[in-house]
Amino acid sequence: MKKKQILGLDCQKYGMGNGGASARGCHRQGLRLSLGIPGGWRGKAKVGTGPEGMGVPAAALGRIWWGPSRGEGGGVPTLAVAPLHPVSGPAGCGGAQGRLAHKLLHDLFANYSSALRPAEDTDRALNVTLQVTLSQIIDMDERNQVLTSYLWVRQAWLDAHLTWDKDAYGGIDSIRIPSSYVWRPDIVLYNNADDRFSGSMETNVVLRSDGHIMWDSPAITKSSCKVDVSYFPFDGQQCRLTFGSWTYNGNQIDLRNRLDAGDLTDFVENVEWEVLGMPATRNVVTYGCCSEPYPDVTYTLLLKRRASFYIFNLLLPCVMISFLAPLGFYLPADSGEKVSLGVTVLLALTVFQLLVAESMPPSESVPLIGKYYIATMTMIAASTALTIFIMNVHHCGPGARPVPPWARRLILHHLARALCVCEVGESCSSPRQAGTGGMGPQEHPGVGAQPGPCPRSHCLCHHHVLLSSVGYIAGCFRRHRAAQRRAGEWKKVAKVMDRFFMWVFFIMVFLMSVLVIGKAA
Repeated sequence: MKKKQILGLDCQKYGMGNGGASARGCHRQGLRLSLGIPGGWRGKAKVGTGPEGMGVPAAALGRIWWGPSRGEGGGVPTLAVAPLHPVSGPAGCGGAQGRLAHKLLHDLFANYSSALRPAEDTDRALNVTLQVTLSQIIDMDERNQVLTSYLWVRQAWLDAHLTWDKDAYGGIDSIRIPSSYVWRPDIVLYNNADDRFSGSMETNVVLRSDGHIMWDSPAITKSSCKVDVSYFPFDGQQCRLTFGSWTYNGNQIDLRNRLDAGDLTDFVENVEWEVLGMPATRNVVTYGCCSEPYPDVTYTLLLKRRASFYIFNLLLPCVMISFLAPLGFYLPADSGEKVSLGVTVLLALTVFQLLVAESMPPSESVPLIGKYYIATMTMIAASTALTIFIMNVHHCGPGARPVPPWARRLILHHLARALCVCEVGESCSSPRQAGTGGMGPQEHPGVGAQPGPCPRSHCLCHHHVLLSSVGYIAGCFRRHRAAQRRAGEWKKVAKVMDRFFMWVFFIMVFLMSVLVIGKAA
């Protein structure tokens, strides 16, 4: 069969694409060519697509050969395509999808402006839905009342100017493009406390064929949070995150929350704060500057402090130190360390009080642990003052007055028996009765005492000088014993008072500790 080369076929000339055609497109269109046949006759011929039904891109097309068919008359020529380079079908399909996406992007944004609100009817509000996912609580600054958190913010709206027929573009249903290409609602965090006021990260948006746009962007926010430390370290906080449009009012943008609460499925647990929930509410507020309503979505972050760290580092040391204060009354007065112990405990509590004050915001509300510290310090100061008074009673000298009868009856008799305070050789059930503080009933005045008649006529007792000296010595001895007895009584009074105040302060420390734990519960 005689063959003759006619021409090199280019699919672009016959509407098969831009510089080439996909395999599926060549097969679907079934291009027919009108060829001039040497010898004076014309015929119709169809480009063969190969046994697999795959077309050939223009860049890979080779030469077309023709020849008479083996049918009757041989009137219709048969064409055959000989490709210069082998081409695979799937690579051609991917390249076509990329070219169609590029063409779609060019067609969408040919006459598009990202500065105007994309609404078909300018009198109707554009619906914008908001969803916030809490990923991490980075820091809670109680002193400056600032909450630093890591959020994932999702915004969705309908752009009526960015729609297309996906069948006309090879079935492309969605594309990812930079967010700066499209119009974006100016949703900001109203209670932002960041000095740099940085917004969300410039991420891509997902644009669908029906015009719906979804924008997911991560953001590290610093929001103002009113911190209530009344029950520190057993406190809970409510921090609000209020999102809304800065310039569009409710007649232009209708902002709504997508869910009734923030998403906590991807939350990273915090070592100090436990998240109890994150409910969302929609509010419509009319501000004094403008008459139009402005909708916003407020997420309330419910936090509860994990108090284990503060219990072991602030509360338990304070309780143990406060229990040392009553033991100062049990310390013997002659040791000389009673006042020193009270002052040392007071200084230790002052240091812990300063640690708490540094972390708390300067406000009128005093935290619970601060109240406990103040009450304990007041109690220790009172115990130190009472210790000084009791030591003064203990060190009453020989010239002190006798113990008053009411004090002897109340303190040395009833209170000493109740507190089981007894001297060596005494029993707590029947203590030795205290003397009158002077001379005993069996004692007689020594000075000027006249001895009885002496049986002998020549006795030395009749010498007045010797008799006066002996009487003086006996009187001094009796006065010394009386002074010692009075001093001993005052020491016992001081000992009973020490034991009484020790139990009183122990009870006060226990009640204060129970009160703090009860308020925390």
